[in-house]
Amino acid sequence: MTLTRRQFTLFATAFGLTACAASVRAEAPKPPPVWRLLPTEAYPGKQDDISFVTPDIGWFGNGAGKLFATRNGGETWTKVFDQPGTFIRALGFVDEKNGFLGNVGTGYYPGVTDENPLYRTRDGGLTWTPVSAEGIGIVKGICGIDILPRTTIFQGELRSNPVIHAAGRVGGPATMLRSVDGGETWKVIDLRDKAGMILDVKFSGADTGLVCAATASDVSQANALMLRTTDGGETWSEVYRSARLFENCWKMSFPTPDVGYATVQNYEEGKSQRIFIKTTDGGKSWTELPLVDDAAVRQFGVGFVDVNTGWIGTTTTGYTTTDGGATWTPTEMGRAVNKIRVLKAGTGIRAYAIGVQLHRLDA
Repeated sequence: MTLTRRQFTLFATAFGLTACAASVRAEAPKPPPVWRLLPTEAYPGKQDDISFVTPDIGWFGNGAGKLFATRNGGETWTKVFDQPGTFIRALGFVDEKNGFLGNVGTGYYPGVTDENPLYRTRDGGLTWTPVSAEGIGIVKGICGIDILPRTTIFQGELRSNPVIHAAGRVGGPATMLRSVDGGETWKVIDLRDKAGMILDVKFSGADTGLVCAATASDVSQANALMLRTTDGGETWSEVYRSARLFENCWKMSFPTPDVGYATVQNYEEGKSQRIFIKTTDGGKSWTELPLVDDAAVRQFGVGFVDVNTGWIGTTTTGYTTTDGGATWTPTEMGRAVNKIRVLKAGTGIRAYAIGVQLHRLDA
């Protein structure tokens, strides 16, 4: 027998079950969380990266060489660095003081005059010093920075000693900087014989990592490419290559060590089917999956909370999935979202999505 709402209320009242009725009403499903636009200085194009060390303390930069910092979760921002001619393409902070800034470098975007590919700060972004390394001249620019937290024992004390990689760049050449001592010293890794460009980097351990790449620096001759190393970049194996030209592998996200997602861009005129790739074995193999059939869409950033729930940013809007990428739903999170950062916040999560604008989600 099915009771109407009025019948249920009368039934519950008659038998002293009003608390039960209240409980039933309280368990109604909550509306899904939404991305909220945060106030920032207007910028005419895509902004590329944002980095947080806590849910509240973070930084973002743009192609005009401006770096902004917040201590209240993005409710307000303060410009802490301004260097025209530098294109801030990538950011990675270890803690409130120590961080790294990747510059896209000269010869690709107009107006970029800074030839230093990577900078370091020790005062929370107020001042920056170019990173030096033997052979750094072949590193023309940086598109992705990955910081792997690590604790080591030094003279009987535990110390934070993260492994840091900075790789690039769009349009080539394909190179990477590697530090195993928290950024104090660096090694140049030359991948020009393996790839034409590198767009992102992610290491799951000190020696095991991946780069999102393309086979050629000329996108018209390029296939999307994923390379993997298990010896700290000494050798690399090809674990994914698309069968189509005009493609690259743009950004990746690993919610667990085994499950990861990456966006694949296609620039061929007339093509409309957009895809992403997924791994369930830590990047050893990848499967192509459909995102949307729409020529106006081009994928950029990707970020996942867990193996099932995540987002992909595109030129037009965002897309969200709750079933591991089997289905996707358009989600308003701003245009051209290039980076999605997900952090634990108490018993929930806080996520930031940066593109033309900056949005935040609390769940």
